[in-house]
Order: sequence, then structure tokens, then C-alpha cells
Amino acid sequence: MSQVRIARGKYNGITACANETGVISAAAMDQRGSLQKSIGKAREDGKATAEDLATFKQAVVSILTPYASAILIDPEFGLLALKTKAPNTGVLLAYEKTGYDATVKGRLPDLLDEWSVRRLVDAGANAIKILLYYDPADDEAVNTVKHAFIERIGAECAANDVAFFLEPVTYRDDVSGLDWAKAKPEAVTRSMEEFSKAKYGVDVLKVEVPIDMKFVSGTQSFTGEEAYTRAEALRLFKEASDAATKPFIYLSAGVSNEQFVETLQLAAESCANFSGVLCG
Repeated sequence: MSQVRIARGKYNGITACANETGVISAAAMDQRGSLQKSIGKAREDGKATAEDLATFKQAVVSILTPYASAILIDPEFGLLALKTKAPNTGVLLAYEKTGYDATVKGRLPDLLDEWSVRRLVDAGANAIKILLYYDPADDEAVNTVKHAFIERIGAECAANDVAFFLEPVTYRDDVSGLDWAKAKPEAVTRSMEEFSKAKYGVDVLKVEVPIDMKFVSGTQSFTGEEAYTRAEALRLFKEASDAATKPFIYLSAGVSNEQFVETLQLAAESCANFSGVLCG
């Protein structure tokens, strides 16, 4: 990856989210709808209040931030939790609404109604985070809307001189089986290539690994169906890495710690040029 020049505020924001060696080792606590459901399942009445979410986030932030270079959190339920974070932990604030409207084709994104980049910065953000569901093979009309959406966020972050972290999450109707495991490398690689383009103003990509470890033969995570050999997985890691011209970090995507550690070991062996992780 070639060196890039960025504005001072963006540089300071990225630096605030990294450790002393320049590696991002961040924790994610911006879950909203999914967290509310999880807490509700543990309650007799099946419900979780906004206060429940805020209290849970405070506990997580106070416990984990001494070990994390940054915390990703939402402004809806997480701002009070920031008062309990470790002093040197950077702050990424989510700008998108949680989930998507399932009645509209394409999992289109939307922003929090009462927030802007300026307001997020005033609330303590060192960087702005957007999650975008993205399928490079989707209808052109759907992806045109998403491309324009990210261009607007990039411009807003540039105007406020704040770092922009984009999380493009690839998807299809079924992302659990062998067919998706075979299609995922191209989808992730094309997404990383697309959003590395200067017009989007993205500073750091927060990406999925380009393979599904359960389908990599010759690994401890392998469960019996092969989509790629270990050697092929190494090649796919490197191809995705080479497609990005912006720094990128890997998200854990909800897998076990053991599987994620093995995944990162494979990524390192492939010489993928990742700059850290953000784990939920």
C-alpha cells in the first residue's frame, strides 16, 4: 500500500484509535437491536429497556477499554458509557441507524435522525463509523444509491476533518452455506476495491475476512465441507489485501475467539496488510 497524505484532524483521530505501535485493537459495543433482543431473552418478561442497554454498555466499556485501543459505540444508548472508558482509549461513534427496512429491496442505509458528523465530534468522536450492507453484484440502481450515500458521508467527514471508518458487510439471501463460502472472496475483494476509491473519502475500511474458516481444509476450524484449501485461502487473503488502497482492519463477525485467532494467523501468514482488528 502506498503512503497517503491526510488532514491533521483525520490523522489525529486514527492515531487516537490505535495503540502505541500504530495497530488498531478496538472493541465494538454499538449493537442496538440485536443487544436489546439478547437482553430481553434473559428477562422473564422478554423485554429490555433503553436504561438496560445503557447500563450494559457502561459495564462493557469500563471492563474492556483498559485493554482496547478504541471503543466503537452508538450515541443512542452509549454516551454515558464513555464516561467510564479508560483515559487513552479512542472513540468511534456509529452514525447509521441499526438494521434496515426489510420491506425495501437492497438493505438500504439510513442515518440517525438527530445526529450529524459535527454533533458526533462534539460528543467525543475521534472517528465516525458507518455500516453498509453491500453486494457488488446487486442491481446497479441499488448500488448507485449506496455509492452516493457513502460519498455524502465522506464529504461530511472531510468538512469536519474527522476520520471515516466504513464497514461494508457483504450479503446474499443465504450466507451460511458452501455456495456463499465460494462466492464470499470475490464479494469482499470487490467491496474493498470499490470503497478504496478517493471519491468516497473513506480513511479506514473495517472489513470481513474474505473466506469462511469453517470451509478451509487443513485448519482447526474446518468442519468437513471444503470451499478452499489452506493454500487457496492464503491466496484469497492476499488478493483481497492487494485490492485495497486504504488501510483496513478485520472485524470478528461474531465467531469464537479461537476461530478468530486462527483466522488472523492465516491472514498474517498470507502477508495481508491489515492494520488491526475491531471485535464485537
